[in-house]
Amino acid sequence: MGRRSRTGVIIDILSEALGGANKTRIMYRANLNFLRFSRYFGELLDAGLVEVFDNPGSEFSGGVVYRTTEKGRELLKVLEKAQRFIEL
Repeated sequence: MGRRSRTGVIIDILSEALGGANKTRIMYRANLNFLRFSRYFGELLDAGLVEVFDNPGSEFSGGVVYRTTEKGRELLKVLEKAQRFIEL
């Protein structure tokens, strides 16, 4: 199995953040090391594809949760569709 493409990593991060999760959960479920995750995640936050919000009643420590934005969900649909075509 080869390395994932940049598109594949972005798809994994946006998918894991759909329902809201903390950074650690997203990082582990996307199977990324800390440095690689931090680089990608920072770019997604800056682009408005992922948002942060406080949720004190959440199961996550500190109550800080990250979630894919509407813009991020739209991009995710496009990237998943493109990836399916590429894999043909």
